[in-house]
Amino acid sequence: MNRLSKEKSPYLLLHASNPVDWYPWGEEAFTKAKTEAKPIFLSIGYSSCHWCHVMKRESFEDKETAKILNQNFIPIKLDREERPDIDEVYMKAVISISGQGGWPLSVFLTPDLQPFFGGTYYPPEDRYGIPSFKTILAKMQELWKEQRNEIEGSAKKIAANLSQEFRSSKGKLTVFPLDAAYATLTTQFDTVNGGFSGAPKFPTPSLLFFLIRYYNRTKKTRALDMVTKTLTKMAQGGLNDQLAGGFHRYSVDRHWRVPHFEKMLYDNALLPIVYLEAWQATKNPFFKDVAKQALDWVVREMRSDQGGFYSSQDAESEGEEGTYYVWNKKEITQILDKQSAEIFSKHYGVSEEGNFENNNNILHIVKEPKIIASELSISEPDVKQSLEQSKKTILKHRNKRIKPATDDKILTSWNGLMISALSKAYQIFDDEQYLQAAEGSADFILNNLLDGKNLNRRWRDGEAAVDGLLEDYAFMVMGLIDLYESNFDISKLEVALKLNQIMVDLFSDKDGGGFYSTKQGRTDIIARVKDAYNGATLSGNGVASINLAKISEFTSDNDMRLLSKKTILTFWDSLESNPEHLAQMLCTLDFLTGKPKEIVISGKLSESKDMLREIRQTLIPNKVVAYSPDEQNKHTKIMPMLEDKLPLNNEATIYVCQNYSCKRPVKNIIALKKLLI
Repeated sequence: MNRLSKEKSPYLLLHASNPVDWYPWGEEAFTKAKTEAKPIFLSIGYSSCHWCHVMKRESFEDKETAKILNQNFIPIKLDREERPDIDEVYMKAVISISGQGGWPLSVFLTPDLQPFFGGTYYPPEDRYGIPSFKTILAKMQELWKEQRNEIEGSAKKIAANLSQEFRSSKGKLTVFPLDAAYATLTTQFDTVNGGFSGAPKFPTPSLLFFLIRYYNRTKKTRALDMVTKTLTKMAQGGLNDQLAGGFHRYSVDRHWRVPHFEKMLYDNALLPIVYLEAWQATKNPFFKDVAKQALDWVVREMRSDQGGFYSSQDAESEGEEGTYYVWNKKEITQILDKQSAEIFSKHYGVSEEGNFENNNNILHIVKEPKIIASELSISEPDVKQSLEQSKKTILKHRNKRIKPATDDKILTSWNGLMISALSKAYQIFDDEQYLQAAEGSADFILNNLLDGKNLNRRWRDGEAAVDGLLEDYAFMVMGLIDLYESNFDISKLEVALKLNQIMVDLFSDKDGGGFYSTKQGRTDIIARVKDAYNGATLSGNGVASINLAKISEFTSDNDMRLLSKKTILTFWDSLESNPEHLAQMLCTLDFLTGKPKEIVISGKLSESKDMLREIRQTLIPNKVVAYSPDEQNKHTKIMPMLEDKLPLNNEATIYVCQNYSCKRPVKNIIALKKLLI
């Protein structure tokens, strides 16, 4: 066992028995590299990364390769989910060197941590024009020995370019980036399959969030059509687990049919939120059903006994990708009776030849029940009933298979996203299980990962560790605000305000504007990065900026609004040139240039239930919702907007304020609907 055996990360522990003498990221490795004047080989990946597992089996478990690494390099293994800030820096470096990035990320560093060469996956032998890992190691060894001065000079130049400096301009916010992003997305949109690219195809929640808001602002149905088409095609494809619910990471084809089979917590938080907003906009029950299936899978399979949510499930089981999820035609016909098998196969595209490797089938919706009913001369309700029963039967058989491994570390940032998703699900479904799950996750994070003013990033096996990053604070604040709007527990809003202030103190660039990914004072990273580009999750600056805007509405603190505006202006050049790359920030721009609603519920919540349901089921992306209890003192101190908003005639009353003025308070749904338009 190597040094990784003492780590908590499941990804690092997977490599603890490698013959490679791995070090975790830290001073021990850095000191050894300097003392022995050796280059560092840094390998970055994560637990559910398929090609990370492949490279582990092919190279890191190979004794000959390990010998080369151990003798000539200081090998470091890093879990990108624990330290996305380090991954972000070296990913930028590798893209600048090779023109592409991905995981596993393979980077060669000087002892001063400056990158001089890098790539992604390297095979064990030369193939398809890609040099083998041993070839790369031999070349790096030769260059370090014979051209070290040139390498160190090149590494310094690469490192110097990693800290792209964004500075706030003294401009005025305009809606130009909103219109420009919409125009660009209409040209990029795949009109047949949905989405905004060819293969591979990634879910893009931030783009869909923006388009829903753009539709709400302009009433351009094209914006909503792009959202609903994409969501429909994703849900019908193999990207969506048709049996258990939940979305895989991405599709390797343009039809959403063949997924890369890992399931990430963040995808299954963000996508349900988009589906719920699409339901608010269209009232199509299909979108609500998809969101429910995904969240039910998360609550069922990804929640720890203590309430926090795990990070991911692997793409592979039994050493093969997708084994757990695919079916051959013979299996279906053996499990189900003849008619049920025929209906199931027609609906989910099951065939003898299959649509995946070895004549296997990835389930995806091909024919709707109405068409199947017509083809088989049976009623549509009978087809639907057959499909529901068959799904349960097939899933029961799938559950007997060896399941993909679960990465059971609990990350603050991703739990913040899930708290937000579950809170919004409770608001739509009025189902207590979602509220309880959101509260359980919030309590777990606050009780186990918040230590005074320090929010830790990762918890596993009883240990909280790794200093929180910008996204941990920002995502957690977002989740707590959404949770407050669900249960109106003022203590959750208080913690959100506290964490937001700590975030401002530790991460903001007070001169240049915006927020760094890492807090001040870190010594193990060569560049503090400010970024607002769309990633796999949401950008830290994008979420921080919308939090600041909402907090300004809640607290009447104009400094928070100005800070939100300053954050947007920090990235204004990028917003004008490539606005679609900063979609989450576009959502903040929509909020700041629009007229957000301040909605106050006064009186007994039990008496305002119908009106509250109307508020929650109406598409109003830019709003804050607060509750004014009978005992107002503590609440009005935090939220001055509650002052004097009392129930009229002791009856539940709703106040809707906008653009610094309030409408006449209302006490019934008919009057309320007019104010929510």
